[in-house]
Amino acid sequence: MNPVAHHEARIAVLPFSIIHTIRLMVIAIRMSRLVGHTRQHMPMIQGLPPVYLAPILSYNTTAAAAFSTSSVMSQRRTRTNRDNNPNRGVSALRRTGLRHPVEMSRRPLPQPVVDPKKRSKVTIDPDHPLWGFFREDKKALNTPEEADAFGRPWVVEELRNKSWEDLHLLWWVCCRERNILATQEYERKRLKAGYGAAENMERFRVVGQTQKAIKHALTERYYAFEEARRVAVTDREVDLDAEPGSQAYTPLYSDETIMEEEYPVKRSAASPESTT
Repeated sequence: MNPVAHHEARIAVLPFSIIHTIRLMVIAIRMSRLVGHTRQHMPMIQGLPPVYLAPILSYNTTAAAAFSTSSVMSQRRTRTNRDNNPNRGVSALRRTGLRHPVEMSRRPLPQPVVDPKKRSKVTIDPDHPLWGFFREDKKALNTPEEADAFGRPWVVEELRNKSWEDLHLLWWVCCRERNILATQEYERKRLKAGYGAAENMERFRVVGQTQKAIKHALTERYYAFEEARRVAVTDREVDLDAEPGSQAYTPLYSDETIMEEEYPVKRSAASPESTT
């Protein structure tokens, strides 16, 4: 067997950079033999390092994967933990559980009660705030007759005569009505009832018009208050810096004085005694 071919067969499994270095050495030896100047170039050939030191002379900085012709070693290797996360694969939704036992692992898990008779009764507070999202009968969805029975919205002319407390109360009644309508609309879509959608939208419109009328009445009162405050600044009879509970309006003239100035009484020159 040719020794050069034998060396090439031995180094076939080495990385590419090492093989390239060894091949250059072999080519140099062949050229020196062909030319016939082996003796003249023997110091140059002898100065070359031996073949087994070729891996040391390799300066390959790129990472190379191992290569093998066997079927077992040539299989692709996958990493099971790519990001070094110890909790990778732990999911409460998929019920994979924890990788390591914890304190709760020693305690048995509660089992569901299948028999309805053995289940504990749940007590519900009748005054719970969440009942505000339902009607007084605590039904999640109205019948078609109940859904169609509703009145008209309040108008501004009616709300102008209401007090601040009445307007405040009516506003929150409208807010509660909107919550009830939203709950019924969600329940209607969930059950796919097939009725009441148009009536529900009409109720939303009526409640919205009432709230708009309340804002209109309150805006009118605000502008009237600002106008009165502007007039009171220049009025001598009004004290804007008065303490709460004290009299802020002090008239300069009484009603009798005003009446006498506007309608003076004409008295006769004779005295009352002379007329008798």
